[in-house]
Amino acid sequence: MENSGWDYGVPIINIVGENFCVPYTMEMLVKKRIHGMSNAHYDVFDISGNLLLQVDGSLWKFQKKRVMRDPAGIPLLTMRQKSFKWRKEWTVHPGESSEDSNDILFRVEQPSPLHIKTKLEVFLPNNNNIGKRAPDFYVTGSFTSLSFKVYRGKTVLCQVANHNYTWGSICKGKENFKVRVHPEVDYSFITALLVILEENET
Repeated sequence: MENSGWDYGVPIINIVGENFCVPYTMEMLVKKRIHGMSNAHYDVFDISGNLLLQVDGSLWKFQKKRVMRDPAGIPLLTMRQKSFKWRKEWTVHPGESSEDSNDILFRVEQPSPLHIKTKLEVFLPNNNNIGKRAPDFYVTGSFTSLSFKVYRGKTVLCQVANHNYTWGSICKGKENFKVRVHPEVDYSFITALLVILEENET
């Protein structure tokens, strides 16, 4: 049985930077816009309408590349997709790093593309024996159920509070998500996982 509550006093979950870990529940509005077949742009706001993060990108060597930036446009991290025959994998580097950089924040794997409900496994750099060790985090969700949750073990770290989805909005290339992130959880890390989940389904 999953633990949907949050135990205060647990260590902070700092993946990208401590400045993205706040001591209160973070309510975020994520706005996605699609341009053409491969270009996507995400804007992330707090409940007061302040811009927190931006994500943009396009195809890169026939694979997807997404760059997360702060409100001033400074790159925070780069997400690159690798497609294999039966699964998809993303590597996430700090800043706007090159593909060959060994400085990795985390990896995301899709164990099986055959399930209706998507599950992504997230591995931190020190968890490098992928395939034999349990992931550090995992993500569940699906386009049909309009869901998104991130777990550490059985504890939910965040979830979509509302998904403004209509066929009209999809045809216009626009989607809005309201995401609730628990205290002391890196909301830029959560945003990256939401983007990867979305990009895997498009």
